[in-house]
Amino acid sequence: MKKIIALLYLILAMFLLDGCEVAGAIFKAGVWVGVILVLLVIGVIVWLVTRGAGKS
Repeated sequence: MKKIIALLYLILAMFLLDGCEVAGAIFKAGVWVGVILVLLVIGVIVWLVTRGAGKS
């Protein structure tokens, strides 16, 4: 009987939970990580250029 109830819960969850919503949240988090990394790389490049310009 417990297996049947667990199976019914699983089937109910498959219909009620939206898998695309989870995937969308993961991709949104990935986009923000990418934006932060790009900003860090640009910041390091600017820092290197200004550091090199001050020595000459």
